[in-house]
Amino acid sequence: MNTEAKVGAFVIICLLLLGVTVYYVGNEQWGSHVTPYRTYLRYAGGVAAGTEVLFGGIEVGRVTAVRAWSQDPTRIEILFEVKEGTPLNEKSLASLGTVTLMSAPAISITTGAQDARRLSPGQAIASQESVSIDEMTRKLAAIAESAGDLMVQVQGEMKSISGPAKTLLANLNDATGSANRTQIAGILRQVNTLVTQETPKLDRIAEQVMLVTRNADSAIGKIGPLLDHTDATVANVNSTIDQLRDPIRQDLAQLNSTMDQAKSLIANVQSGVRANDDNVRETVENLRVATENLDQLTDQVKQRPWSLVRIRQPKDRKVPQ
Repeated sequence: MNTEAKVGAFVIICLLLLGVTVYYVGNEQWGSHVTPYRTYLRYAGGVAAGTEVLFGGIEVGRVTAVRAWSQDPTRIEILFEVKEGTPLNEKSLASLGTVTLMSAPAISITTGAQDARRLSPGQAIASQESVSIDEMTRKLAAIAESAGDLMVQVQGEMKSISGPAKTLLANLNDATGSANRTQIAGILRQVNTLVTQETPKLDRIAEQVMLVTRNADSAIGKIGPLLDHTDATVANVNSTIDQLRDPIRQDLAQLNSTMDQAKSLIANVQSGVRANDDNVRETVENLRVATENLDQLTDQVKQRPWSLVRIRQPKDRKVPQ
């Protein structure tokens, strides 16, 4: 295998790894954790489903639908989804833009203000119209029409510049003479020697990349069954929750009924106590009187215990004279 073939194989392998990485990162990034929003523009040139959504220049989502707004056909309704947690607020403005001049159009959203209220999911974002390509073309055409006089002035200036330009070209011819060409040839030979020396290292790197690729495939194969087990576990948990939901509701209903009965019983007891309050007081007073009588009886028994046997009290003994 010559050097060009090895370098080509290394480049192809790197591109494949890059594609796989972008695929898995994209799936991880644009999974189910997204939040829908919408905005309205009068010109949406090139915007379609899948167009990037940028927040402060950072890619945070994708456009899901582009259509004419039913309430105002002069405006275009753009539906899109962004990553969950993107801090869109009332001061954020959506507009049509691009990352570079040669890139596809994108929906660009400003960061807004820190103290502004966060937007709710599905809420519309305020828009700001940008200059379309047609408007730019018309302005460029107007500039081109006024450029005739400028070209005449430039031609006059070129005549004064042609002399120094010829001198510069002569200097460049001297710089590219035989001596400099010999030096460039020596540099190219050194580069070829360096490539020949580094070819074994490139081969080892290519082998390591292939080994990493095989390990990645094995890891992905192991993750698949784990995800299946996870889905089965979630399904079992959902089934268990569904089975327990109705008994819990019945128990709660019975508990509420028991609480209502307890409240009714307490109310009845309180009503009975209020209704018999006078009787209870009279009973307590009678118990107090009975207790006093019992105390008096006890004192008499202590002083005259024979009263329990004799009916009549004996006469007092006379004092002898």
